[in-house]
Amino acid sequence: MYFAALLARTEDGWEASDTELDDVETLSDLAELAREASPDDDTVLVLIEQEDSWFGVVRIDGEEDPRIFVSDAAAAARSSYGEILLTDELLGRDPGDDDDLDALDLDGTEDGENEDDDEDEDEGAVSTVNGSAEAVPHGPVGDAGILDDLGVGEKELRSLSADAVTEIADALGASEVLETVR
Repeated sequence: MYFAALLARTEDGWEASDTELDDVETLSDLAELAREASPDDDTVLVLIEQEDSWFGVVRIDGEEDPRIFVSDAAAAARSSYGEILLTDELLGRDPGDDDDLDALDLDGTEDGENEDDDEDEDEGAVSTVNGSAEAVPHGPVGDAGILDDLGVGEKELRSLSADAVTEIADALGASEVLETVR
């Protein structure tokens, strides 16, 4: 189960809107959707959460590049919404490396069958994020300081878990407006 919402900061406080991500295919699409929520180039946060698995925060400040934080890259890599956030830059990859078919392990388990269910959970998961078969780290990736100036520090953001979106909204003073779209 996924939940996604936009929180736009205005002169009057935070405004929340439920957002449908079905038509969003890239980070650029997501940034455009967020910018439409704030005609005055104010800060917009896109909060995405998959129950007990991972959450992501995308921050758009006017025309600046989006800033991203994902709580667990490997879990997000298994999600179509998570793959939108896991850009090559965020994962520390060279953008042109996704055409290398030699990196793909085509051993007959491509359809989701696990070759070995006892693999060590602490190793990076091999995933085809953005067309590239490379290890995706378990754990957080991105800008952990994304919400520092809004009252949610790096340490606090990294420690959030089950209901992260609600906890972030509480810290921002936006829990009531978030609940209207939940």
